[in-house]
Amino acid sequence: EEIQRETAYPDGKVEKVLKNGCHLVFFPNGTWKKVDSDGKTVTITFFNGDVKQVMPDQTVIYYYADAKTTHTTYSDGLEVLQFSNGQIEKHYPDGKKEITFPDQTIKNLFTDGQEESIFPDGTIVRVQRDGSKTIEFNNGQRELHTSQFKRREYPDGTVKTVYMNGQQETKYVSGRVRVKDKDGNIIMDTKL
Repeated sequence: EEIQRETAYPDGKVEKVLKNGCHLVFFPNGTWKKVDSDGKTVTITFFNGDVKQVMPDQTVIYYYADAKTTHTTYSDGLEVLQFSNGQIEKHYPDGKKEITFPDQTIKNLFTDGQEESIFPDGTIVRVQRDGSKTIEFNNGQRELHTSQFKRREYPDGTVKTVYMNGQQETKYVSGRVRVKDKDGNIIMDTKL
């Protein structure tokens, strides 16, 4: 583009105004700034390779050259980080975070301390604030982990619980209950 005006400042800064209305400012350390002719789009290219763009809607896009990471902040407060490995994090204004990992696993971190992970195979893991965990498998089975027991629920209605002392209890949909001690010995079985 043709230069309309060029000004050199005592501090070493140089400003160029182009005929199309763009302003370019070059700093002695190698950083430079471009203000588009609309006056609303600003791009700063830092000496270290980082680039900051401010868009007309006040969206700020910052690219960290060393980390190859882009951090976008939208005017509504949503922040999106895109990492070089493909991981994407969304930080919502209400404090919720959503992380999409390179393998497409999605992890939601809620403001109340709960977590939810959705795996590519359809498995969903939910962790409550107290540390208890619910796992929903794509085959219809469900597991509940607490500090006292682990319980697996099967689609046919069978429920198997393993207590922290090693005792196992299986309740069948027929009403049958079988209890085993920690060594696997049957200590009760109500065959109907």
